[in-house]
Amino acid sequence: MSSALTLQSLPLFPLGTVLFPGGVLPLRVFEVRYLDMITRCHKAGAPFGIVALTQGQEVRQAGAPPETLAHVGTLAEIEELARPQAGLMMVRVRGTQRFRVTSSQRLKHGLWVADVERLPDDLHVAVPPDLEPIAQALQKVLDSVRDKPQGPGQQPLEPDEWRLDDCGWVANRWCEVLPVPTGLKQRLMELDNPLLRLELVGDVLARMGICS
Repeated sequence: MSSALTLQSLPLFPLGTVLFPGGVLPLRVFEVRYLDMITRCHKAGAPFGIVALTQGQEVRQAGAPPETLAHVGTLAEIEELARPQAGLMMVRVRGTQRFRVTSSQRLKHGLWVADVERLPDDLHVAVPPDLEPIAQALQKVLDSVRDKPQGPGQQPLEPDEWRLDDCGWVANRWCEVLPVPTGLKQRLMELDNPLLRLELVGDVLARMGICS
């Protein structure tokens, strides 16, 4: 594989959630291992990787089970960074490209790093007519979010960023807000077929009575 499609020693930020390409995520950072890592990434203009935890906790605690990580994650680019007090960062990141971990290790101070290969971006697939109600329902959700006060780092996506005609984008935004287990979100994120991802999201919405 071309070196342009691989990254070595990518720092990882394991979370109990899934970052999707095109999504934004606010982070409250206070552990030393991540304060140092994000400071370095911010100065270098470099991304880090967000991966879902399959075991363990976001914050290290004595006696907690060891951390194990999902094998597919998403590159995160830092858009905003604030230091409201010593030892605390408020960060807003945007998901860009998915990657697959080929090898990983945990360093002495607790930071995970990995060699990864980037996965292809979703192809643009137009939302078919039978799935347009899913996109229409998402537009209502996005409109309602814009009307609510937001916390630090939680600014909603602006309408000029919306891609309501694109299967992958619509599916990803629904996955971010649906109250479903992290494991299911992870499986949906890993799917290479954006149309299939949207169809499965539609099944979940139908079962929840949100969109038939």
